[in-house]
Amino acid sequence: MTKRFAVILAGGKGERFWPLSTAEHPKQFLSLVGEKTLLAQAVERLKGVVETSCIYVITSSDLAEVARRSAPELPPENIIGEPVGRDTAAAIALGAALVRRQDPQGVMAVLTADHIIGDLDLFRNTLRDAMELALSENLLLTIGVKPAFPSTGYGYIQVGEHLADASAGTVFDRAKRFVEKPDAATAQRYMEEGSYYWNSGMFIWSAESITRAFQTFRPSLYEMICTLNDTADRREFDQTFERMYEGLEKISIDYAIMEKAENVGMARGVFAWDDVGSWPALDNHFAHDDSGNVVIGDGVTLEASDNIIYSKDRLTAVIGLSDVMVVQAEGVTLVCPKNQAQQIKELVQQLQRNEQYARLT
Repeated sequence: MTKRFAVILAGGKGERFWPLSTAEHPKQFLSLVGEKTLLAQAVERLKGVVETSCIYVITSSDLAEVARRSAPELPPENIIGEPVGRDTAAAIALGAALVRRQDPQGVMAVLTADHIIGDLDLFRNTLRDAMELALSENLLLTIGVKPAFPSTGYGYIQVGEHLADASAGTVFDRAKRFVEKPDAATAQRYMEEGSYYWNSGMFIWSAESITRAFQTFRPSLYEMICTLNDTADRREFDQTFERMYEGLEKISIDYAIMEKAENVGMARGVFAWDDVGSWPALDNHFAHDDSGNVVIGDGVTLEASDNIIYSKDRLTAVIGLSDVMVVQAEGVTLVCPKNQAQQIKELVQQLQRNEQYARLT
């Protein structure tokens, strides 16, 4: 029987959630929404779809132990630390090699550790349907989410001809093209046209199909897969990929494969989805007071509206402010307008260059 696998990518830095997220404890290992970490939630929602022995987590080598503590139900050897970051194409090629060692005919889902997903039955059905289609057809599948608003923070997928309807209800279309994050006017047009979906960054394919795609479009990553397949045991496997990794090209799977391949399909994701990219995303997941403020922890407001206040270790008071984030964490206080949240990453990089403050990032 063909096995189902999942590869969870958990190597991001989460800089836009600073100061709570730091290099030693980034976003995917935080309990931002709910009691469990985002990685633990990513593992949990695979129950009934993929056995825990077939779930792999790929993170950076200095975060591997943190990941093992966050997902203790997984075999320790299923948490793999990259010696250097080489973006998603290399991580997925590594995941494909791990899958092929267990089952060369296996089917795999590639997921990320920093998503929040609701309607779990719908999500699991979508994964099952996509895995079945990927096994029967030579397709590289992604999941697109119907836009709930004209977002400028997500990439988009334009769909073409209809491909299939699954028994559990999932609809599959041909992925016509991938487009980058649009400006506001373009995002509004995408909403009105109706053929554009948010690019969720989740993928499903057979190990054979993705290996063939690497052979065609990224021979160096195909060579790594083949070399790893020839290793005698797991110890040699680990030593080999660590030796090869630094010389690999740094490129995303979208640029490396998905934008070039002709056998790309998209499953319509009708479940609730959010990639919680920065602090303002918490507006969607917490209750608001009568003035529209989200207060997480100990916070009080006076004549303040539509703010996000995160302060779990001390009282934070906000007077007369609107549309602002106030974050108190790790001995640091951040005050920032919501519409400038994307600049937190730039600020973190600036601090990292300053020896006095680098330890705080």
